[in-house]
Amino acid sequence: MSAAAPRFGTAQVLFGLAVGILVIFVAVPVLLIFFNAFWVNGAFNVADVLKVLRQKDTYEALLNSLVLASGVTVTGTIVGTFFAWLVTRTDLPFKGAMKVLFLVPFMLPSFIGALAWKMLLSPRSGYINRFFQEVLGFDGPVFDIYTYGGIIGVETMYLFPFVFIQVCGALERMDPTLEESARISGADLFTITRRITIPLVLPSILSGALLIMLYSMAHFGTVAVLGIEAGIYNIPTLIYEKIHQSAGSFDSIRTGTVLATVLVVTAAFILWLQNRVLSRGRYQIIAGKSFRPTELKLRGLRYPLLAFCLAYIAFTIVLPTVTIFLVGGLKTYGLPLAAENFTWGNYRHILFEWQLTRDAIWNSITLGLAAALITMFAGVIISYVIVKMKVRGKGILEFLGMLPFSVPGSVIALGVILAWSGKFGVNLYNTVWIILVAYIARYMAFSLKANSAALEQVHDSLVEAARASGATMWQALRDVVVPLVRPGMLAAFFLIFLPALRELTVSVLLYGPTSRTIGVAIYTLNEDGETVYSAALAGIALVIIVTGEVVIKRFFKTASGS
Repeated sequence: MSAAAPRFGTAQVLFGLAVGILVIFVAVPVLLIFFNAFWVNGAFNVADVLKVLRQKDTYEALLNSLVLASGVTVTGTIVGTFFAWLVTRTDLPFKGAMKVLFLVPFMLPSFIGALAWKMLLSPRSGYINRFFQEVLGFDGPVFDIYTYGGIIGVETMYLFPFVFIQVCGALERMDPTLEESARISGADLFTITRRITIPLVLPSILSGALLIMLYSMAHFGTVAVLGIEAGIYNIPTLIYEKIHQSAGSFDSIRTGTVLATVLVVTAAFILWLQNRVLSRGRYQIIAGKSFRPTELKLRGLRYPLLAFCLAYIAFTIVLPTVTIFLVGGLKTYGLPLAAENFTWGNYRHILFEWQLTRDAIWNSITLGLAAALITMFAGVIISYVIVKMKVRGKGILEFLGMLPFSVPGSVIALGVILAWSGKFGVNLYNTVWIILVAYIARYMAFSLKANSAALEQVHDSLVEAARASGATMWQALRDVVVPLVRPGMLAAFFLIFLPALRELTVSVLLYGPTSRTIGVAIYTLNEDGETVYSAALAGIALVIIVTGEVVIKRFFKTASGS
């Protein structure tokens, strides 16, 4: 009797589909980065890699990346920790509203903020510098945004919430009895904070700080807007310059892969440090119990500190946002901000008349929707295999799914160029489709996280009961699993759509003549000297992003409650 042929049921199909998605969209592009960096004409070649690494601009870009990331990490950690302590452990007035306002920078693209600060603090034409010179009589510019300090300051405004969120959570969960005991023993506030509070939340502070460093190392927009003009390049902006100066030649792409490898190694080291911090377990006094933290009475400092918080929000959020809308309405950049110099024509031209910007808005919305939908459903399939199925190798799936989250966006973009520019018979270069492929790879981790969390709450007995009642595996998935994980699917959709809507780092390396996104259009218009149009499009982008946030949150609440 011959051996029975192997049966391919639903489990095998789902596993094969999950493997196929992750290999095609994630593994191949990332592996091609390393292959092209170290292999030339079929032979292992380290000499060319060392040649690129020894070049002066490579060394300077890496040094700049480290200096900028370190500066942003220090300042962002201090700002985030201070405001987290203020809104969780003191009797600051309106601290609930303050907590929400301190999260607003997460909604706003940092490169648009950089564009606004360029308009305010540019040495020659910045409105604040002009005010000091023309009104207060200063001889020259007071501020120069095109410096390391300027870049660090702007990035701090948009990255400090990484620390703020984590430290808020730690302080809210922390057992306050140790602080109370120290206070009863006569310790003053400074001693309690230094000897008890900070050590207890130190893992959360360090975890948030390392996230800031990881994101700052990979940031393109802020350094591109404020640094290139002053000759300050980091690794992502150097990759962009190398590829665009040589129109995407093989040599430039290979140089880009070597630089991308440097980014990957740096990111891997930062993530290793983060894991070490979180796994050390030195300070495990933050328990899972529900505690009511003791509030420090600020007394006479309540309203001065409230005024300080409001001033910070006004300076970092309101001022640059208002500047974007005002400059976007000027007849010509550089005119005084007076009523007779404003027009609605720029916004009308951007929205209804200029094909370039209309296409950019349409591309961003459709790419965001398509990436969110595709990645949401693909994430459900992969998450189901990882969480619910007993198959060998699913740990590899989880690793591949999370890999793009730990890899900088410029690395993903380069890998996609190598994989989808004709090497394997499919050429998507300079089309909108290559950006979609990159978005799917880039945001797969968001979908896996959201859907895996939802699937963990679905008990296996529900599917078993459906199967026992005669339902096929597909019917059980469709009628039982999918309805129960719908909140996770919706969360995945939201987590992908909004970042994709304002994305720049990936798309700036992939766009073609007709495939600009909003972020790319804003950046290229600014580069071309079309400042008022760049600001007008940035203002429209902010309206779209904020509207999307509000609509999506309301929809999510409605869907979750139904």
